[in-house]
Amino acid sequence: MPGIITTTPSVVPQVVPKKRRALPAVWMRAGTSKGLYLHRKDLPQSQQDWSPVITRVMGSYDADPKQLDGIGGATSTTSKVAVVSRSTRPDADVDYTFVQVTIGAPKLDMTGNCGNIASGVGPFAVDEGLVDILPGQSQVQVRVFNTNTNSVMIETVQVDDEGHFLEDGDCRLPGLCSVGSRVQMGFSKPAGAMTGKLLPSGRAMNTILMQTSFNSEPIPIQVSLVDAANPFCLVDSSSLPGFYHTEGPSAAVSIDFIERVRREAAVLMGLAKSTSEAALTRGTPKIAVLSKPESIDDKPSVDFQVGAYSMGKVHGSLQLTGAVCLGTAACTKGTVAYELRNGSSDTRARQDSPIELDDVPELETVRLRHPGGDMDVDVRLDVKSQVEEVIVFRTARRLFEGKVYYLG
Repeated sequence: MPGIITTTPSVVPQVVPKKRRALPAVWMRAGTSKGLYLHRKDLPQSQQDWSPVITRVMGSYDADPKQLDGIGGATSTTSKVAVVSRSTRPDADVDYTFVQVTIGAPKLDMTGNCGNIASGVGPFAVDEGLVDILPGQSQVQVRVFNTNTNSVMIETVQVDDEGHFLEDGDCRLPGLCSVGSRVQMGFSKPAGAMTGKLLPSGRAMNTILMQTSFNSEPIPIQVSLVDAANPFCLVDSSSLPGFYHTEGPSAAVSIDFIERVRREAAVLMGLAKSTSEAALTRGTPKIAVLSKPESIDDKPSVDFQVGAYSMGKVHGSLQLTGAVCLGTAACTKGTVAYELRNGSSDTRARQDSPIELDDVPELETVRLRHPGGDMDVDVRLDVKSQVEEVIVFRTARRLFEGKVYYLG
């Protein structure tokens, strides 16, 4: 008779099923971006606990690059969140935290601001009752404190007879087919948003030596490292290697090269201790390539052309904070933007230049061209010719409101 074999049952850990949870939310198109607008009170008290909620809502929790299990659009311009609350500060009406949700990884980046998403904060605050509207008021100024950069923006928002945000208007943005009411964005004293200095390296122009391939001779890349609204590395396109300007298979090579320049810039700006550390935060500093404007008969003249990058990809237009930074840089002598705007000689033969500001009029209009079209930026200067305020215009529209669901 065969022996009897007894087996001790293994202990199977009990799996607690996730519950479907609801988060009150508003989805808005703001400028040339789309994002989720949330009340601060509806999120966990500690920012450290935001990631499991927001990444699940947006579809990045499972590292899906398509964000199929969330509402994110699988692009950097549609994977954004604004967290808003009433402010206790005497100089602000509302506090706003910008969140860039990484695509393909359960990660949040809150190191910088997004001007486009910021342009929806004023309209959101009006419609959500976070600011008071007086009877008969046709427009209201909303003072927005951005917690990412510790800076205040003044948004002038149009309101209708019922005190709601008036969306309809005739303002047209480059890169956007629809029109809407004009939201005026005033960035007060934008210099030093993250580093505390307009020019963190102490110079208006820096040279970064870059190798194009292993064991190749390094070539000098001329850049301006400017921190206004957001830190940017502004690259002089004439100093870039030939493959950067090539279409086709070399495009991936050029994007990789630009990312390497960005990492070097992060170290020079004091935003990272090493290039490997800079690789972990792709949102700051941002990077843009500037060049002389091409002659286009059917378009008005501009000061320079810009090609921006966002989270390692070519940007379809230009970040609004990029426009603010470029406007500031164009009024700062010695920067790439200033030299292109004022018709300098070839910058490749120039050495690093010290900070120097010329006397300039009180209000400057900087005209720039990006892939979406042409854009004007108004720069207000104080009596010392320092940038007091940069003014740009956006439109915004509320797309839906309700509850967004996630498992948690």
